[in-house]
Amino acid sequence: MKKYLFSLMFLILVMQVVSCKANDPEQKPIDDTTPEIVKVPLGDPFIMLWEGKYYAYGTYSDDGIAVFVSDDLIKWSSTTSLALHKSDVWADRWFWAPEVYNVNGKFFMYYSANEHICVATSNSPLGPFKQEIQKPMIEDEKCIDNSLFIDDDGKPYLLFDRFNDGLNIWVAEMESNLIDLKPGTMKKCINVSQPWEEVWPRVNEGSFIVKRNGVYHMTYSANSYESQFYGVGVATATNITGPWTKYEGNPIFQKPGDLVGVGHSAMFTDKEGKLRIVFHAHNSTAKIHPRHMYISTVSFENKSGKEVMAIDKNFIVPTWANK
Repeated sequence: MKKYLFSLMFLILVMQVVSCKANDPEQKPIDDTTPEIVKVPLGDPFIMLWEGKYYAYGTYSDDGIAVFVSDDLIKWSSTTSLALHKSDVWADRWFWAPEVYNVNGKFFMYYSANEHICVATSNSPLGPFKQEIQKPMIEDEKCIDNSLFIDDDGKPYLLFDRFNDGLNIWVAEMESNLIDLKPGTMKKCINVSQPWEEVWPRVNEGSFIVKRNGVYHMTYSANSYESQFYGVGVATATNITGPWTKYEGNPIFQKPGDLVGVGHSAMFTDKEGKLRIVFHAHNSTAKIHPRHMYISTVSFENKSGKEVMAIDKNFIVPTWANK
């Protein structure tokens, strides 16, 4: 009898606890109709604003370069075809780190393929991007991460990584066709030189330049992209060919919030005129791939009479709307 009463009392107590939990305002019911949030799976991302829409390109497909489209930087839709397909260009593997620019009504995509820097063109930001002459920009040397910069005087430059002494960043002048490099103009910008960059291995890569008040601000990434200590540093110069000086407070962006492996960034101006930065991070703290795209805001702070770039630790998490 005692055993029966004890069991009955225990059952009543459990029912009271369950009832309390059901009425707890902090306990939200599961909504099976809520779609799963899918992050945009782009590594080495780049965003271009063109005619009211945002276009995002990045490392994603084995067969070429993918493009995602958005109106608000939050919800992104993928297209049914690649912006660049390997059948239209030189090389058939390792399509990485694309950047797309509109110059005089023509779209230029700078990207890496088979560890060589390449450029392809199209009449649309959606592609198809093709090479009329299918070859890399530098045929006899492996390089990656090429980025276009057009100066105030209209002179174009290309930044890229060379595989000498690890990965380090160089710049060269370009011909007016924006496809060929001017012979004899290649100059070194930066290499691994600060303690935070020496986790593993020797890497300075993924450069991008903005210019303010006569000063060039170059963001770059250091450490292996596989490292959770992958991060973003900044260097400045008053001449694009150097000398470049790294900010002593580097890294300016590393492990924001719960993200790890953040880097390979690029900057763009949004519809409201705000300077933004897009970057990738590891899938999670447990695995690297697929990497995801994130967006933050860039500002400049006055420190000892000099403008120093800062990246907001609060970031946008873009979602794949039609996945």
